[in-house]
Amino acid sequence: MDILRGTDGIAKVVQVTLSGKADGVLRRIEKAAQRTYLPIMGRDRGRVLAEIVRKTKPKRILEVGTLVGYSTIIIARELGADAEIVTIEIDEEVAEIARKNVDEAQIKPRVKVLIGNALEVIPKVSGKFDLVFLDADKSEYLDCLQLVEDKLRKGSVIIADNAGAYAYSMRRYLDHVRKSGKYESQFTPVGRDGLEVSTKL
Repeated sequence: MDILRGTDGIAKVVQVTLSGKADGVLRRIEKAAQRTYLPIMGRDRGRVLAEIVRKTKPKRILEVGTLVGYSTIIIARELGADAEIVTIEIDEEVAEIARKNVDEAQIKPRVKVLIGNALEVIPKVSGKFDLVFLDADKSEYLDCLQLVEDKLRKGSVIIADNAGAYAYSMRRYLDHVRKSGKYESQFTPVGRDGLEVSTKL
């Protein structure tokens, strides 16, 4: 897999040029995260996520763990009006904040925010996905992936956040994507954390 690979196998991250409304919303969320406990992925891993999206050009994306819409906006700002993002958030109040942030960002893709437990929501979502981004309960990553596997195409990309800092909690998931034979998978380190990037075979 060569979605992100630099010298000596280390991911080479291209600086994302931020502009417009989306930039302002992202910066505002980052400032809020500095003042309060708001577990967003932040700029560094966000740049890696954006680069993967830019290279793979997915048309339909599933995000598990919307929170306030930070990563949703990062994904969306790399895509056009012909793309759709389906994002799942378990907390209704937080989901409403995400909707407002997405609206304010004035992004091009259609964004559908679904409220509920992802393990219950995913089976109700129809259609195929070109990219899946997992950023919720780390111990449930494998359960979420297995629920969405029949909705993946050959070449679909699955990105799992916090695969460095929470590798132990994600061990079942990491074992599956690395050893099941269903995926080609690699860890992309970013600072003290990183992303597991897997491609469906």
